[in-house]
Amino acid sequence: MEGVVDSADEHLIGEAEKIAVALGRMFPGLCEVVLHDLRDPRHAIRAIENNLSGRQVGDSATELGLARIADPEYPSVLQNYPNRFPDGRPVKSTSIGLKNAAGEYIAALCLNLDVSVLSPVTLTLSHLVATETEHREQPPETLRDRNTRELRHTVEELAAERAATPRSLSRQDKKALVRQLHRDGYFDSRDAAQTIADLLGVSRATVYNYSKVKDALMTAAEPNPSTRTL
Repeated sequence: MEGVVDSADEHLIGEAEKIAVALGRMFPGLCEVVLHDLRDPRHAIRAIENNLSGRQVGDSATELGLARIADPEYPSVLQNYPNRFPDGRPVKSTSIGLKNAAGEYIAALCLNLDVSVLSPVTLTLSHLVATETEHREQPPETLRDRNTRELRHTVEELAAERAATPRSLSRQDKKALVRQLHRDGYFDSRDAAQTIADLLGVSRATVYNYSKVKDALMTAAEPNPSTRTL
């Protein structure tokens, strides 16, 4: 009987592998698809298409895989949760656990969408669908919000030029972005530094530290040891 169960489990995982390969080839370079064989957690990765995370067939199970092995009642589907590749790129992930006839998790099919590559596309589409609005009256109290929106758009646009989101930029890219905003006069707004800090995921002190310059060459000032930087 055990041999029959093993055969059925292997058949199920084999069918899931076909799905993993097909999904990966549907979204080349954009969505990593990984099939985990939870019967062997130390060598769980059975197949990987569009390898964006640097893992290999035969690598171990993730924390989700181990949680499913330990608890058959663990949720079978985790949809659209935030994640990151080892190099820091933002990811949108979905994990689907597969049970056999005995109700045991034996496999997991995981999709990892690289959202960093979509930022330039999103920006292009926003420009494409933008429309001109004439004779629209704006009440005075919305002026600050409009400035904030303009600053947010500029930060996202500059990050998209580097194929990243503001928070996923490297420390050097964040510093360069802040200095460009400083040169372009965005710091004239009272709350600009805090808005930029929130967008980049750093402190306001770090933003001011990034904006420090020496002479016309814009050389960075020596950092204050008491200031937290990334």
